[in-house]
Amino acid sequence: MRRLALGASGLALLLAGCAAPSTDPAPTLRVDPAHVAQREAAGIPDCPETPAEATTVADGLPDLLLGCLGSGRQVNLAALRGTPMVINFWAQWCAPCRDEAPHLKEFAERAGDTVLVLGVDYADPDPDLALRFAEEAGWTYPHLTDPLKKTAGPVRFQGIPITLYVTAEGRIAHRVVGGITSTEQMVDEAREHLGVEL
Repeated sequence: MRRLALGASGLALLLAGCAAPSTDPAPTLRVDPAHVAQREAAGIPDCPETPAEATTVADGLPDLLLGCLGSGRQVNLAALRGTPMVINFWAQWCAPCRDEAPHLKEFAERAGDTVLVLGVDYADPDPDLALRFAEEAGWTYPHLTDPLKKTAGPVRFQGIPITLYVTAEGRIAHRVVGGITSTEQMVDEAREHLGVEL
């Protein structure tokens, strides 16, 4: 009888491993209320809500949970689909990131709802300074956080800034290694790689 019970529980575990990814929202994290207030005062929206798990696509974003800067929300990168995206990896200590900041601001304003612009605060242990930097840059789009550099391997990059152009299906269509030099550069790349006219 004991062998039968173990066999049944083993079968249940095996079947659970074959189940489709959960559509439950990603769990939230504890966050300093002062950082939430700082984000909201800067006009930076919360990150998009995604399920905790998602299937990946070829050449796509990884199945990886990242926290949202100034929010308790977690976002699964692989679940970000439905709208073309531009994802910029930056940090408040990164000089080239400061240089490209005005172009990202202008592009995000020009793109509106046509392209989802997301920042990723990368290898940055200080959310207070990161939020201050984003506010000074005038960025009014959401930002994820990757203080432990979890994205470097799956996304295949070594340093920042780096900017990804991602299709509505979640495929990385183009990457710019190094700083963005103009808003028009971004508009041209969005047209060429995402099929978006701005």
